[in-house]
Amino acid sequence: MDAIITAAGKNSRMIDDFKQRNKKPIHKLKLEINNKPILIHTIEKVVNADINNITIALGHHKDEIYSLLKEYDLLDTVNIKINEDVNVGLSKTIENCIKDNLDEYYLFTAADQPTISTETINNMINTLKNAPNPKNTISVLARRKIGKLDSAEGLGMPFCCYGNLLYKYLANEDGNLNPILRKMIKNNVEFYGTPSRNELELKNINHYAEYEYIKEKLEK
Repeated sequence: MDAIITAAGKNSRMIDDFKQRNKKPIHKLKLEINNKPILIHTIEKVVNADINNITIALGHHKDEIYSLLKEYDLLDTVNIKINEDVNVGLSKTIENCIKDNLDEYYLFTAADQPTISTETINNMINTLKNAPNPKNTISVLARRKIGKLDSAEGLGMPFCCYGNLLYKYLANEDGNLNPILRKMIKNNVEFYGTPSRNELELKNINHYAEYEYIKEKLEK
């Protein structure tokens, strides 16, 4: 199992929040929780999981993210894949990361998910490994129902699946993942929802208020 951590976005919502507060914008992945940047928390959780290789997908603000990886001596720990065209959607970013090695199982997670625990990552990995047909299965962090799912509504990262399975659905796509996941479940791809350990694992950090909330909870 390899891992793809996506960090290629525009950071536009967080930038807007900083401007509304009359503050100089800071990339959300550099914001700190317990004196450590969000990106580093996310990477550490993945490094400690049952993962062989980690790729960080970069695009917008790539120099900032690269500098952060260098500062924390992670350039020998992770591979870096840069979108040639930074103005692409999440689906194209993922396609760029896996297209050269489709015969592999992957964990896909977003860099702004520092609350996802190593335990939950391993649970998703084990769910996929133990599925009746792993090559036709998505193991995903459950947002509502757990176990075998009959709907992909509201689902996104993190999830695990076989590279070739996902790649077939990424062709000619350049947007978010949820419509792709909905199409997959309609085509009888099996989905299994893995329970979260707590409500924080279900939160991404897109806005400053979300960062403040998670920071407060984790630093108590």
